[in-house]
Amino acid sequence: MRNPYLFGYLPFLTIILFSLTFGVFLVGTSISFFSEIGLYAGMREFLTEPQLRLFLLVIYSLAFFMLFSALKLIAETIHETAMLFFSKDAVGESYSEAKSGNLIYFFGALASVAGIQSIKILLVVFLLTTFVYFVYTVFILSKFMTVMSTVGLLVFEIIIWGMILSVIIYILLKLYNGILASLPIV
Repeated sequence: MRNPYLFGYLPFLTIILFSLTFGVFLVGTSISFFSEIGLYAGMREFLTEPQLRLFLLVIYSLAFFMLFSALKLIAETIHETAMLFFSKDAVGESYSEAKSGNLIYFFGALASVAGIQSIKILLVVFLLTTFVYFVYTVFILSKFMTVMSTVGLLVFEIIIWGMILSVIIYILLKLYNGILASLPIV
């Protein structure tokens, strides 16, 4: 008999690993940026080098932890809403089967350690892991759904994520244009 809660800690560890790898990258980038603008020497008057690196790592890792936790919450909500609309599984077998996909994210988080010095590698690993997890989950869930329900699930999730990303991009562009418009003309 297999314990269904055996891998219940994997999402937490995955979020911590991704947060740490992105945080470590940003610490190195921030310190070189602070050095270029002349802020680093002033910061070193108050903190030693290890203290500064540790404080920055804690701040950046905490920010990424919140971001990844929010993304996980949003993703699960979207997915479970789609399952509510398109799945006929009243017992919840499909839910239990799909939970094994957490291993994909865990191995992706472990792989992100290899790309700790490059934001491109970190983003590629995260996006590739997300894509593989999505394909795996749809494949597992297709056993419990009809073809039309699977297509409906895919379309629903793609549309909702597309709308969320469109709103975020729109807000960022409006903010960027507002900042540029408020700058004095030189």
